Amino acid sequence: MNALTWRTIPLRNVILSILEKRQGVLIDKELTRLLKTNRVNVAPDELDRALMELEISGKIHVQQITKTKRKIELLGERRYLAIAED
Repeated sequence: MNALTWRTIPLRNVILSILEKRQGVLIDKELTRLLKTNRVNVAPDELDRALMELEISGKIHVQQITKTKRKIELLGERRYLAIAED
């Protein structure tokens, strides 16, 4: 990305909102299409970076389906058990 793009809503939040509206599962091409319909122009490397940040933070999981397709899945809240609760 050559020029910085300022957004009123961070790209990560837009992605999470789209995933919540779509029952938590999307294909990357569909996500790109939905971002364009929401008037969010995003470069492929910028989208990859946002998805990577969301996956590292534990909010989504990205799975390679084929060489060119990825499944993006919203993860629910994790509840950790105490030692005596398992």
